[in-house]
Amino acid sequence: MPTLTRTQRKKAAHLGVYAVLALLALLVALFADWPLLRLNFADGETWRALWPDIFLVAARNTLIYTVLAFTGGLALALVLALMKLSDVLGLRLIATAWIEFFRGLPALVVILFMALGVPLAFGWTPPGGTMGAGILALVFVSSAYMAETLRAGIQAVPHGQSEAARSLGMSSTWTFVSVVLPQAIRIVVPPLTNEVVLLLKDTSLLAIVGQQQSQLDLTSFGQNGLTTYSNPSPLLAIALVYLLITLPLTRLVAWLEARQKRAR
Repeated sequence: MPTLTRTQRKKAAHLGVYAVLALLALLVALFADWPLLRLNFADGETWRALWPDIFLVAARNTLIYTVLAFTGGLALALVLALMKLSDVLGLRLIATAWIEFFRGLPALVVILFMALGVPLAFGWTPPGGTMGAGILALVFVSSAYMAETLRAGIQAVPHGQSEAARSLGMSSTWTFVSVVLPQAIRIVVPPLTNEVVLLLKDTSLLAIVGQQQSQLDLTSFGQNGLTTYSNPSPLLAIALVYLLITLPLTRLVAWLEARQKRAR
């Protein structure tokens, strides 16, 4: 019996995996209760009742919350990254404490603390009520992760770039703003784009703080639909909308990473 080459063994293994997957798909197709699945997850009347609010209210609010959390988190992350790179020990300690604290806590705990704990403890509610508090919590959590990403990007810029700019008479501040930061941003664009995807999904946690009808995000919208129509079709509907938003973003991340590798 002839011995298979490494390439042939690899192809055979791939064919075996495909065969198993095809068999599983066939078994699902044969034994699934399709009328029951269609009734529970693709009920036409329920789906029509969700239109067009699922896009004009829920999806729009989800995108708005994501943009607000990302923009605020990125601005705060830049400050934290600069503090952590500072020569002043106190600034480094503050930045490190902030980053480790918010990276160590679940986002849901931070949302509950900002939306419920802070008003109870201090009698102060952040602007926007509980929803504003929830978005502020996402800003805090995302800033901790993006600060480390930005710090790594800044440190990845060759030191010779700064030296060359300084030799031309640029100040340290202008060197950072015009030379170092643009290069650092280009380096960290893929992980920052990935952070957008994570934040978009984390907006689902805002459902815990309660929302008015006009403030509903996709998850809250689906939860309300499940209760209203006693049918899980709204959950499948919001899942498809989430995928409609996140899949292009994940493909963008993959394309940016591949482009960055080719550039290197």
